[in-house]
Amino acid sequence: MSAPETDRARELFERIPYVRLLGLELVSAGGGEATVRLPHRPELTRHEGIMHGGALASLVDTASAFAVLSLLEAGERTVTVDLTLHFLRPVLAGDTTARARVLRAGRRLVTVSVEATDSVDKLVATALTTYARVS
Repeated sequence: MSAPETDRARELFERIPYVRLLGLELVSAGGGEATVRLPHRPELTRHEGIMHGGALASLVDTASAFAVLSLLEAGERTVTVDLTLHFLRPVLAGDTTARARVLRAGRRLVTVSVEATDSVDKLVATALTTYARVS
């Protein structure tokens, strides 16, 4: 992923109010891939200090969307059609990082695979997402 691609993606990323609310950080984006980080904060946890599943789902969806956005033509947009998420272990502290990779980019639908890892690189969730191209 080139620095210019990531810089362009970062400009868009930082304009999204929900991204700012959650505190998501774009690590890289380009060439059908994206990496997004979510720092662990008390505001994003449920009881017992475990990161809320909705926060992890938002992390995965955002990483997926930016992987897709890196492949779109000017004027094209995308929306989530499906997100199948498997939680594998709880996140209790540290950053969680989602790495998304486009598996297939068709004319109308784009399929993305995502792996989310905790701060010691243990797999905490996997996902398969589908996005529709919208013109």
